[in-house]
Amino acid sequence: MGSHLRQSLFQCTTLTFLLTVAAFLDETTEKVAKSDGFCHRILRTQGLRREGFNEFSLRVEGDSPFYKPGNSYRVTLSTTSPSYFRGFTLIALKENKEGDKEEDYAGNFQILDDEDAQFMTNCPPAVTESTPRRRTRIQVMWTAPAAGTGCVILKASIVQRRIIHFQDEGSLTKKLCEKDSEGDGVTERPIMDCCACGTAKYRLTFYGNWSEKTHPKDYPRRANHWSAIIGGSHTKNYVLWEYGGYASEGVKQVSEFGSPVKMEEEIRQKSDEVLTVIKAKAQWPAWQPLNVRAPPSAEFSVDKARHLMSFLAMLGPSPDWNVGLSAEDLCTKDCGWVQKVVQDMIPWDAGTDSGVTYEAPNKQTIPQEKIRPLTSLDHPQSPFYDPEGGPIIPVARVVLERIARKGEQCNIIPDNVDDIVADLTLEEKEEDDTPETCIYSNWSPWSACSSSTCDKGKRMRQRMLKAQLDLSVPCPHTQDFEPCMGPSCHIEDASTCMMSEWISWSPCSVSCGMGMRSRERYVKQFPEDGSLCQLPTEENEKCTVNEDCSPSSCIVSEWGEWERCSASCGMGMKKRQRIIMMSPADGSMCKTETAEVDKCSMPECHTIPCMLTPWTEWSDCSVTCGKGMRTRRRMLKSSADLGDCNEELDQTEKCMLPECPMDCQVTEWSQWSECNKSCGKGHVIRTRMIKMEPQFGGAPCPETVQRKKCKLRKCSRDTGKRRRKEALEKRRSEQAKEDGDGEGEGEQYPGCKMRPWTVWTECSKSCGGGTQERYMTVKKRFRNSEFTSCKDKKEIRACNVNSC
Repeated sequence: MGSHLRQSLFQCTTLTFLLTVAAFLDETTEKVAKSDGFCHRILRTQGLRREGFNEFSLRVEGDSPFYKPGNSYRVTLSTTSPSYFRGFTLIALKENKEGDKEEDYAGNFQILDDEDAQFMTNCPPAVTESTPRRRTRIQVMWTAPAAGTGCVILKASIVQRRIIHFQDEGSLTKKLCEKDSEGDGVTERPIMDCCACGTAKYRLTFYGNWSEKTHPKDYPRRANHWSAIIGGSHTKNYVLWEYGGYASEGVKQVSEFGSPVKMEEEIRQKSDEVLTVIKAKAQWPAWQPLNVRAPPSAEFSVDKARHLMSFLAMLGPSPDWNVGLSAEDLCTKDCGWVQKVVQDMIPWDAGTDSGVTYEAPNKQTIPQEKIRPLTSLDHPQSPFYDPEGGPIIPVARVVLERIARKGEQCNIIPDNVDDIVADLTLEEKEEDDTPETCIYSNWSPWSACSSSTCDKGKRMRQRMLKAQLDLSVPCPHTQDFEPCMGPSCHIEDASTCMMSEWISWSPCSVSCGMGMRSRERYVKQFPEDGSLCQLPTEENEKCTVNEDCSPSSCIVSEWGEWERCSASCGMGMKKRQRIIMMSPADGSMCKTETAEVDKCSMPECHTIPCMLTPWTEWSDCSVTCGKGMRTRRRMLKSSADLGDCNEELDQTEKCMLPECPMDCQVTEWSQWSECNKSCGKGHVIRTRMIKMEPQFGGAPCPETVQRKKCKLRKCSRDTGKRRRKEALEKRRSEQAKEDGDGEGEGEQYPGCKMRPWTVWTECSKSCGGGTQERYMTVKKRFRNSEFTSCKDKKEIRACNVNSC
């Protein structure tokens, strides 16, 4: 069994792992013997180690050293640019377990993206890459094990070229212990002292992704927004807010009302612990395309003592929900400064209001609860509820990017980005001060660096002031500068040759099967020293056209060039085609697609964002009952000469009022029946059917049977005597009907003897009104009879008059 598993695991690991087999040979005989276990080969793969690889990190949602049994946590494996990894393996082990048995593994992983990750075929508890390719980040969900499991070790291995990183301690290993139910307390996250030197400057950019498209359930259309961002860079002795802690009054006011005033006051009162107060503007509405509104950003600095940053922003409207980072450490263990942090964010509950929906009325939580992340199983009415307990879709993403450093640096590993500047204070900005009355285009791309050698220089970007809606409010600068290094500092651009762009690929060398194709580029500028360019000017690659080359297949040409984009700016569509070279020999139709359509993006359309009034209230419904329509509108605030506004000014939606009354509906009357008497006075009937019963208080149904008199020729002489005899016979007949509904002896009529009435026929309809008939026939006529009433008789009656 052990040998079979060991052989299978070798098959499922990548070629990179195989190249590192030599690194395993120094292990002791005891370790090799143990490696025959369940997934033990993964645990023993140490690979070719490289000193210092702290750019890789394994992170568990909440950054807490504890887990709550049964809860789900987002696990992120990432690296800072320009590093990358091609493959990875992720496992969760019970503490002090070797991993050679299935019960050694704790909890369960969930795959979020099949294109990124999959379970290992021969080691089901482990997660690995779906396809080996360059990546900087992957995410999976991990559901914590049941109570009583104890501590769990999450371990990751990283495959980068021929180097495999795997460590039992450090940034690729996380230890999580079960949270004591009695002491369900504050997170005790140990924060190490920072050994970095100098000062670093960062830019925080907040991307709010919360919209009706991403989170449709009960999305608040009218008042959705993000509050102003408030936070600071601080020491490890000061806590703005934290998971498992209690919200201060400032945190409460941000989370419930979106007001940063009190929290800013609290931060400034700790001025000895804080280096920079972080502030950015609110966003109304919560989401708009990036070409309409740039994401809010703020710049801040950190140093050796104040190397942590925290911030909060309210998701509104909401009871007390917010997003943010708590004590994010920007100092690395090799005494440097983190280059970039990218974090997807789910909402947190501040524990001060008990509402469960976006627009729930205020309901103070007494006693106050601890700050915790929302989950998809909190409450069935929650907009994030998922009965299967799946992860909450992130509502925002925050990016922290280092933009400059100042002073002497002491990082153990040299930093691959030289962004040291002489002074940071000249560029220090606490918040974006662009007035809403200034309408700009987007920033242009950065220019080339002003230094052509490996020296420090500057690069510039520009934007255009498109409109100034209020001349009394000045508009800020339209140019922006930042430090840069010359192009020869980059390894990839070491050659001084200037090359053209690649020319499009040539046609494939074959029309069926696998062939080759090539493309070329040329040297635009040779080195000044007269040396030859070492960069390639030609590339070749394999190509496949018509994989099936049999006579019964359809042979087509290669795809032609894409046609011009249908839009001159913004998003459009493009099309390309190919032709059928040869139809199948059997004469069947080609099922191969000969046209392909794809999206295309052109430069942004230079339209001025509309300045609009709020939407009016919805109008009354267009009907007094049933289904109708209602409308609302808004107006354009900016003047018409600033350009066309493409935003909709009117909206229409369906409305529903109580159902309208529906009267009873009946069919037309049937034809009158025959007279029920052969002479003298009688009656005829007619019927109609009910098509629909009255509903919602409609008019009741009218009569469905009508009778009227009929008068035939007078009966013959002896009228009185005959009538008395007929009346007697009629009474006998009616008595017979009551006793046997027509069965038994026949009736006696003057001059003849009749057979009994037949039974009523089946109703002509099962519902909606029908008719039944029955007959009486002459059994015997007496001689010398002069009565003309001696003939066959028929009766008709209504039946099943109820509606269908």
